[in-house]
Amino acid sequence: MVPSVLIVDDEKHTREGLQQALAENYDVTVAANADEAFNLLDAQPFDVVLTDLRMPGKSGLKIIDKALALPQRPAVLMMTAYGNIDTAVEAMKRGAVDFLTKPVNIERLEVLIQRALKTKTLEVEVQQLHERLDEKFQLEGIIGTSAKLKEVIDKMKLVAPSRATILIEGESGTGKELIAQAVHQASPRSRAPFVAVHCAALSENLLESELFGHERGSFTGATERRVGRFESADHGTIFLDEIGEISGATQVKLLRFLETKAIERVGGAKPIELDVRLVAATNRNLEQMVRDGKFREDLFFRLNVVRLFMPPLRERAEDIPLLLAHFIRQFSTENGVPPLTIEPGALRTLQSYPWPGNIRELRNFCENAVVLRRGGTLTEYDLESRFRRPGPAGPLASQGGGPVTVAPREGAAAGDSLSVEENEKRLLREALLKARGNRTKAAELMGISRRTLHRKVAQWPELDVTDK
Repeated sequence: MVPSVLIVDDEKHTREGLQQALAENYDVTVAANADEAFNLLDAQPFDVVLTDLRMPGKSGLKIIDKALALPQRPAVLMMTAYGNIDTAVEAMKRGAVDFLTKPVNIERLEVLIQRALKTKTLEVEVQQLHERLDEKFQLEGIIGTSAKLKEVIDKMKLVAPSRATILIEGESGTGKELIAQAVHQASPRSRAPFVAVHCAALSENLLESELFGHERGSFTGATERRVGRFESADHGTIFLDEIGEISGATQVKLLRFLETKAIERVGGAKPIELDVRLVAATNRNLEQMVRDGKFREDLFFRLNVVRLFMPPLRERAEDIPLLLAHFIRQFSTENGVPPLTIEPGALRTLQSYPWPGNIRELRNFCENAVVLRRGGTLTEYDLESRFRRPGPAGPLASQGGGPVTVAPREGAAAGDSLSVEENEKRLLREALLKARGNRTKAAELMGISRRTLHRKVAQWPELDVTDK
């Protein structure tokens, strides 16, 4: 595609002469003043704008402002007969990539246009890269379509552009750090650092130095000045995970930062003003900790400006198939093995499992399954016993021989019994799982004939399995 150039000059012979000189290599449009240029810029995109500085009405500086405010920004070159340094500096401050003095040297002009086009191309490529990175990281790992997850994401997108402090609550492994990263990527701070600190992993003294830095000689071993995580996150976002684990002294310093937007290094006395957004997370009940005197009430209120709650995986079971597919595909690619297939029976079992470790546990399960099976199919008989409802200690639960036992139904009170049909179904299912689908072995475990077992399986199609 031929690059397009807009020439703006109130001198007719100048603009027409430049148009004629550039017409062989560029699609050239001319304007006699700023108003004409504004109309043209609104009507179509240009790759390069070449404008005079001094013109009746609006000056060329206004054209720079107009051009660089457009969604598709052209590269701007400034022409002036008043080639003093102040003019050049002002034009460059406004965003011009270069300037020329009149009369214009055509060879130099063509060199500058080519340079401007390369600069513009690079800017577009960088912008596209940023957009792709934003798309990749903004919600990477936050997978699901459940109503509870959608509620969190919608609220996150709403508050991300603000400067508000955010408190993310939820059990371990629910993805609180992913939400914090998404907040950062969806905010105006996305080009600045995102700094994560896991507070529970550091001792009290080390955490204070890690967060706020220290001066040389402030304590034994402080042989040089150190910049802390808050300073490293200036103009960006700092994420404090497990905020409920910090000591009272650190709570005071953190409260001071939230009130003054300044920190002091350990051993220092000079406040350092910072522009840092704070996102905190906890798997503990901070309100209860406040009541118990273990967490400062004033700090809690400062942290709790916007509250997000990450639901546990057991409350968004409809997202489990999507997460399984995502992680299995990821680990299959990483390990160079064919994708693992999960049979419907195994999928149902995994969906009904409560996942106490949440997404972290599911992710580890997927990696283990991919590495150990290296392709093939995962059936419910391949799943560890922990993925099925636990029963009372007995031969089947311990993988031994003998009669099958059955767990009480979930939520049943002590002494509450299953119906005969429910009990028999549960026994059959446990026997078939124990026998890995082998009906002859399952009948032996049940103490019934194979014919009777066949009849029961035909009666209840959900138990229909074939011999292995």
